[in-house]
Order: sequence, then C-alpha cells, then structure tokens
Amino acid sequence: MSEAPDLLIVGGGPAGLATAIEARLAGLEATVIDRRRPPIDVACGEGLMPAGVDHLHRLGVKFPESKSGMFSGIRYLDGEVEAVARFRSGAGLGVRRTTLHRAMVHRADNLGVGFLWGTAVRGLEDNEVLTDRGSFGGRVVVAADGRLSRLRRMAGIATSVPGQRRFGVRRHYRRVPWNETVDVFWADEGEAYVTPVGPEMIGVAMLSRTKPLDFDHQLRHFPKLLRRLDGAEVTSRDRGAGPFGHRPEAVIRGRLALVGDASGSLDPITGEGVSVAFSEARALVRAVKWGALDDYAVEHRRIMRAPGILTDLLLLAERHPNLRRLTIRALAALPCFFSMVVDRIGRSGANGSRASTGRPMVRSGEG
Repeated sequence: MSEAPDLLIVGGGPAGLATAIEARLAGLEATVIDRRRPPIDVACGEGLMPAGVDHLHRLGVKFPESKSGMFSGIRYLDGEVEAVARFRSGAGLGVRRTTLHRAMVHRADNLGVGFLWGTAVRGLEDNEVLTDRGSFGGRVVVAADGRLSRLRRMAGIATSVPGQRRFGVRRHYRRVPWNETVDVFWADEGEAYVTPVGPEMIGVAMLSRTKPLDFDHQLRHFPKLLRRLDGAEVTSRDRGAGPFGHRPEAVIRGRLALVGDASGSLDPITGEGVSVAFSEARALVRAVKWGALDDYAVEHRRIMRAPGILTDLLLLAERHPNLRRLTIRALAALPCFFSMVVDRIGRSGANGSRASTGRPMVRSGEG
C-alpha cells in the first residue's frame, strides 16, 4: 500500500465494494477506506431487481442459497385492489444487507482489493484523503460514502433535496414468505414493502413522509399485513434512514468522482437503488480505465434518467391518494402492461449483461 492505487474509494458499502471489484476485474488497483468494520448493516429494502442480479453474476459475488430468497415480480395491494406483474426475463433476489456485504467483501478480498477498515476520514486535499491513520492518495478518489457523503461536502459539491422529504424504517421477521413476489402494501400514510430474504425470513420496510418513523405505529395502517405478521418472531432491531432524494450539482470534481447514493440518492419507492449503484460503479471504472473521467458524468446521467422519471411518477401518485388508487386499478386491469413496465424497471441498468435464468451465483457454504 506504499504506492497510490488507481482508485482510492471512501465508503465500503455495496457501491464502494462494487467499484473496487470492477476495478480489479479491469486490472486496476483499488483500496477501500471505511470507519466501520464488516459486516455493515443499513436500512434498506434488501431486494435486488434482475439487473442487480446480473451484476452480481458478472462480479462473481456468491452467498449461500439458504440466505437469500428469489422473487418473480411485484405485487401492489391497495385495500381490496391487487395488481401483479411478473418479470419476463430473470428473477429478483432478496438478501440481507449483512449477507450481501460479507459476500462482496469476500470477493473483493480474493481479488486483491486493499482495505482500511476502522479508518475515519478527517479531510480532503487534492487527491489526498486525510484520515486518523495518515494521508492516502489515489489516481482517482471515489466518494462512495452514502447519501450524506462527508467527502462530497469536503469537496464543496452542493446538493439539493426535494421539498417532499420521505423516511424509511426496516425490520425482519422469522416467517415463511407467503408469495413469490415483493409485496407492496399502499395506504394514504405511506407504503410497506415485504421482501423474501431467505426460506424462513422476510424483510419489511416502511416508507412515509412522517419523521421519526415508528415501525409499529406505521404497521397499523396496513391491517392485512398486520394479520400476516401476527405471531411472527422479530429477528432484527429497527433501522431507519432518510430523507431520500439528495441530488448533487456534479458527480465529478477534479479527480474526485461520486458513486452510489453519494452521487444522488433515489427514493426507494422503485427498489432500484443497489442496481443503479452497480451500474454506476461499472461506468466509473470504465471511464478511469480509459482515462476519460468526464465520460462518467455523461453515463451517470443516462443511468439515472429512467429510474428518476419513474420515481417522480410514483411519488406523484403517492402524494395523491385518488390518483394512486386509480393507477393501481388500471394496472390491475392491464396485467400485461404492468408486467412490461416492471420488467423494464427490473432490466434497467443491466448494460447489456446477459439475462439471468434463475437463482444467481449461490452455493452452500460460502459467504
């Protein structure tokens, strides 16, 4: 670690680790800095759309089949109205964030990525990151330190946040998944997302404009879900996050590049956050590889365009209950159209990678 790596990545979550793995696969040196130590857990829906599953295939990330749950589409439930859409190619995957993180660290370590866990960043000077363990440089410094990125702030990159701020909270239950879809329960107070993350485990994420978001209070708005969870054992402590939707004025500043939520966070309403971060990581490494860092800014806009439009449309429906109910009734009446839309969402960001044909890259005993 005496020589500066090609990429010095601040942030060891999925976005930073994906960037590091992409770098090694491209023949570049990468070092990851994070003040935390693995496995790192944060509040998230823990569902990977098919595009994200394809990225895991390509990155060579593996974890035990017993610690993941496959889903074939999305189901919207609003009162008595139900709309179901199936992915036309491939499948999604639910996996605990801690399981995903362990697997990504394992893969990155095997590829020769350098790690500085438990290292706090104190400052940024040119291409030098100042930490409590000294200063470290890189040909390109990557801010992958999340929605509230300190490195982005140190670089003087301004951000904006939408007026309608939303927050989330997540909990896990020991319960056999009752459906092969991610179930989205809608109410005037917000949404509840139920994702299978194992043969006998589900994750439930609540999204709302309420802060602070109390899980049990929010759950009362979803009586059908409440009945489904009656008697199920809670297996994790609640974790919250928000507000979502930070939008930086730039994703490149000199030799600093932003990736993942640091480069602009989507509201979790579409479930595309991790898939988008994986696409950004691939695009950034390509730009670094070819010495054309500015190309990343162009590609970043392309990657964010479709998810951003869809997010804005869904948030518009979320803010207007009558419009939401009308939309879900229309989707229920047009299942082929709904499936086409969901499949397009699920495949966005795949960057031409092959379609997955079943449960991806899982085998017992790894992770």
